[in-house]
Amino acid sequence: MKYVNYPFKETKRLSFYLATEEYLARNYPKDEYFFMWQVNPTVIIGRNQLIDNEVNVEYAKENNIELYRRKSGGGCVYADFSNIMFSFITPNFNKDFVFKTYLSRIVNILKDLGLNAYFSGRNDILIDEHKVSGNAFYQLNSRSIVHGTMLYNTDLEEMIKAITPDNEKLVSRGIDSVRKRVTNIKDHLDITIEDFKAFIKKNIADEDITLTNDDIKQIEAIEASSYLLDQFIYGKNPNYTMIKKGKVKAGLFEISLELKNNVIKKMNILGDYFIIKDEDELVKTLINQNYDRLSIEKVLKDINVSDYIYDLTNEDFLDILFN
Repeated sequence: MKYVNYPFKETKRLSFYLATEEYLARNYPKDEYFFMWQVNPTVIIGRNQLIDNEVNVEYAKENNIELYRRKSGGGCVYADFSNIMFSFITPNFNKDFVFKTYLSRIVNILKDLGLNAYFSGRNDILIDEHKVSGNAFYQLNSRSIVHGTMLYNTDLEEMIKAITPDNEKLVSRGIDSVRKRVTNIKDHLDITIEDFKAFIKKNIADEDITLTNDDIKQIEAIEASSYLLDQFIYGKNPNYTMIKKGKVKAGLFEISLELKNNVIKKMNILGDYFIIKDEDELVKTLINQNYDRLSIEKVLKDINVSDYIYDLTNEDFLDILFN
């Protein structure tokens, strides 16, 4: 595993580090890469989430909290400089193997530090039943990208205020709830954040590489052409005539539909699910189809929805659409 270093020490925007993942996956030799990064207060939403449902946008703007969208699925995340972000880039392409294998490395490192850590659910790492890390993945150029958070000493109250829609009761309840189910590494270990990062690096990477100035320019070009565009950040905020919601094994879903004479004219799938292939390809097969279960079942007869969305069965998808 190669550890990726930058030729500078300044803190960049979160979008820059996401662009780094993409640049490595597109341009570097097929090898295993790993790096860690920290950012100033930032909210990052999943590829298919609706911002207004997940973020207190007004609070974020008033408090200089930055907002970005990533290209992986999953839920909304708050990060500050006391939250360690980490990224794996690997040529391994089996989704189950990649997700569980690489997160198990993080779990084992926490165990080596004497913590009761374990992998839980689709994407969480827990310590003593409290969440300390959330993770997501996506596939690009025959590579897999796994990235996640590690709460070291994050301001949990600020996190809830930023990612909860502007409702005083929701914020208050959210803070109480998070304190019961989320924890910081600092609450369990007497170790500095730099020593903690050094321990992780030592136990994951066996080689160092440093990006060149030309690499940085190309990363910045990727950042500017996608991650910084308002169309990318806010583009999943459509207005449709019908919204169907559901929670299944694959995650939370909110499907927006525009119908004309009960025919599907537009569809947008939002949620905290994980993407295998571009779900827009799936949506295209349903456009101009009658909005009834039998018609959609026929369209999906030769299609496996799970090829597009991790762990989503055809039956679950239909149940959400026609609940």
